[in-house]
Amino acid sequence: MKFIDEARIEVIAGDGGNGSASFRREKFIEFGGPDGGDGGRGGSIIMIADENINTLVDYRFVKKYVAKKGENGRGSDCYGHGGDDVYLKVPVGTTIIDAELEQVIADLDHHGDKIVVAKGGKGGLGNLHFKSSTNRAPKTATRGEAGERKTLRLELKVLADVGLLGLPNAGKSTFIRAVSNATPKVADYPFTTLHPNLGVVRINYEQSFVIADIPGLIEGASEGVGLGFKFLKHLSRTKVLLHIVDIFPLDKDDDVVAKSVAITHELEKYSEELYNKPRYLVINKIDLVSEEEREQYIDDFVTKFKKYNTNTNFERVFAISGATGIGCKELCYYLMNFLTLSN
Repeated sequence: MKFIDEARIEVIAGDGGNGSASFRREKFIEFGGPDGGDGGRGGSIIMIADENINTLVDYRFVKKYVAKKGENGRGSDCYGHGGDDVYLKVPVGTTIIDAELEQVIADLDHHGDKIVVAKGGKGGLGNLHFKSSTNRAPKTATRGEAGERKTLRLELKVLADVGLLGLPNAGKSTFIRAVSNATPKVADYPFTTLHPNLGVVRINYEQSFVIADIPGLIEGASEGVGLGFKFLKHLSRTKVLLHIVDIFPLDKDDDVVAKSVAITHELEKYSEELYNKPRYLVINKIDLVSEEEREQYIDDFVTKFKKYNTNTNFERVFAISGATGIGCKELCYYLMNFLTLSN
């Protein structure tokens, strides 16, 4: 199943029931008086975060959710029954946005978090409320209030510990296949990954972390170029970023260093907080360089980065091969240790 990260739905809360204008008429009771009950409240639409759900795919097929209205009040002081609330389960990490006002309603970050996204209308008052010393037979009753109606946009930010970024075809999907249980598509053309992929990296029985493969970024991503802009938000909740660079790109004329440095600028343009996250440079496809030349090759590669921009903000450099597994285990152990200490 492809990872669905955004959905648009309509929620309609139930209207409140109308109050009743009724009078008590019973044998042997000389003065009956008003006995109209209140209408019941309308059902509300409530969203609740559930850790057992990890996609918004259900909301791609059902786009409208309606709660029942409250019952009308009746005579003999009978109040109308309230409409049942409708509970909508969403993954932990879902942001709920009012699509018309472009305002964030809630950010459900923890299991069990819930929010009323559309409130049911109040029930109308029956005529028994309007009885007074000067008005003993009121014929007044009020109508129930209308329930709220909203169009919502649901956004799910990937809840991962480690985020992968890099140019299209940098080898991110190959790496996540090598170290986790994820099976993203791998091919020799740009933008192979069209949806975020999550994988669990298990170090041992008790230790594991979640890694997210984000679709490739290109220069201009922060301004909406390519696929990167749509998914940059998914990196905001990760604790550390791996910037994967392909040292042997498909096009030999590509200046990989220049393009990779440009990605660091895109992070800075998009979010200062995202740019300042711990970030490691991961040089991929190192198996294509002989063991005798690897150390010098890596040094030369890092030096090129610094020539373009001294503030690339890489805290550490790793050399791996996603295809053969060289360096992958060491990198994963280092990440696990970093995540453990940062918790």
